[in-house]
Amino acid sequence: MPFLQRLSLNRGDRLLLLAGVVAFFALTFLPGIVSSGHPSGGTGLHLEAAPYSRAATPASPGSAIPPDTFAWSGKGSAAEGGYGSKAVAPAAQQAPQKIPNYPAAAAPTRIVYPAAGLDVTIHPLTPTPEELESQAIVPPITVDGYWVTSFGVPGAGSTNTTYILGHSWEGRDAPFNRLSAASVPGDVFEATTATGTMRYRVDSVDTYVKSSLKDSPIWTGVPNRLVLISCYTEDPWGKNVVVVASPVPEP
Repeated sequence: MPFLQRLSLNRGDRLLLLAGVVAFFALTFLPGIVSSGHPSGGTGLHLEAAPYSRAATPASPGSAIPPDTFAWSGKGSAAEGGYGSKAVAPAAQQAPQKIPNYPAAAAPTRIVYPAAGLDVTIHPLTPTPEELESQAIVPPITVDGYWVTSFGVPGAGSTNTTYILGHSWEGRDAPFNRLSAASVPGDVFEATTATGTMRYRVDSVDTYVKSSLKDSPIWTGVPNRLVLISCYTEDPWGKNVVVVASPVPEP
């Protein structure tokens, strides 16, 4: 290299200097190249003046917290049983709805939501003591759904709301992606348990700034209410999409 020749360096010195130049460029540019290619997914929420909503539930602003995390309430009806403590989730505040002919309450194992193209297996997810303390939970990074075991189960005899979480993804298809674009109030979907299958009608579809989700009305205990939560695909690191549904009474 001409500039090395003008310095009158011997061969060993030239190689040493060249190695230093290469190391400088690697340290300067490689981290940016590597970080720009990481996949993103999961839930997240960002600060916005007004929430996107297909129903009327507002979202309050707050500071961002890490993506792929779902936060629940630590006050109001939740506090009495300890959503933010190590206690079991509280009994519901509202009287159970009459659901003739529904099978006995049991853990959900599958959700089929035709209008949203959603057909997923549901696994139990029990929050750790640390997650209970922080009021935040991160489901496994899969395309399946996860039922939060410290709350309710669907079916006759239910005493609380059932919460099912699932990740959405950027740059790839995933079942929960479709909640953001395809779900609307009035849709009907099915929840299957070991005791049978129940039909639910969507009451509302809302988005929340992630840090405000834990203080939202969705954490009010309502027997047999079923809530689906994922990240909002138009802002997966900033918002959650929340689908709230109630049982379809059998004739």
